[in-house]
Amino acid sequence: MPTVIIFYLVLQFINMFLGIPANIMVLWLIHKNKGDSSTSDIFIVQLAVLDTFFCLTPPLELANIVYLTSNSTWYVLRFFYGIKDSSPLFLSCICLDRYMAVCHPITFTELKDQRHRSVCAGAVWLVTLVYAAAKCAGNIPNFEKVFTVMILAAFAFMLFCNISILWTLRQSAPGRDERHPFKKKAFKMVIIILAIIVFNYFPPVALFPFQEYFSPDVFHCYIHYIAFGFMDISSSIQPVLYLSRDKLHKVPSCCSKNTESTDDPVFTVSH
Repeated sequence: MPTVIIFYLVLQFINMFLGIPANIMVLWLIHKNKGDSSTSDIFIVQLAVLDTFFCLTPPLELANIVYLTSNSTWYVLRFFYGIKDSSPLFLSCICLDRYMAVCHPITFTELKDQRHRSVCAGAVWLVTLVYAAAKCAGNIPNFEKVFTVMILAAFAFMLFCNISILWTLRQSAPGRDERHPFKKKAFKMVIIILAIIVFNYFPPVALFPFQEYFSPDVFHCYIHYIAFGFMDISSSIQPVLYLSRDKLHKVPSCCSKNTESTDDPVFTVSH
């Protein structure tokens, strides 16, 4: 269906021209501010790397749709689709890290060693590569249901973490949020992630569980491209929101002496 295909390809090329430089800028900023890093940065780095690679696919997708008739290109594309399908897992890790920092600060302090997060990131990459390889093979019956279960579980988990964070911050004493930078940064992080969840991940969550109620043609020619189009554009939205949030946190040097110190890594949500 030309209209749906054009809509999908426009989003994919926005990803390529906006997402690649934005994700590279995120990686550069985190590397530059390594001494003032957040505990979530290891997951943000993995997500930026994943999105950067995925943003390289639009030319191959366009060529595959318009010019190529070989099935061999689909193996490459399905592998990259599998990589992108798993991106909510890294976002879930960020949500879990923030949930522990805000709702269980004592446990978070005891577990703030980066080795735990490195192991977690490595485990997510292992799951991601196994999933992508299985999707690339394309011969596993009902394999699409694995994605449906994964996206539903990740969506529910991220909602739980972020709503719990908002509830905890809401219970704070009046006036504290204005003085403590941690609560401001935590609130902004939660709003950003909730925006990504609702805008990018709600369409597949709302539509894919009801695949059997659509005819195969309608699902594959309309629902599939629309849902994945919204999900895939997160590769650009996530780094752009991260960069805009980073700019909002910059404090003029003339005012920095009057602000509270946020050097304590336990209370640093982002640099």
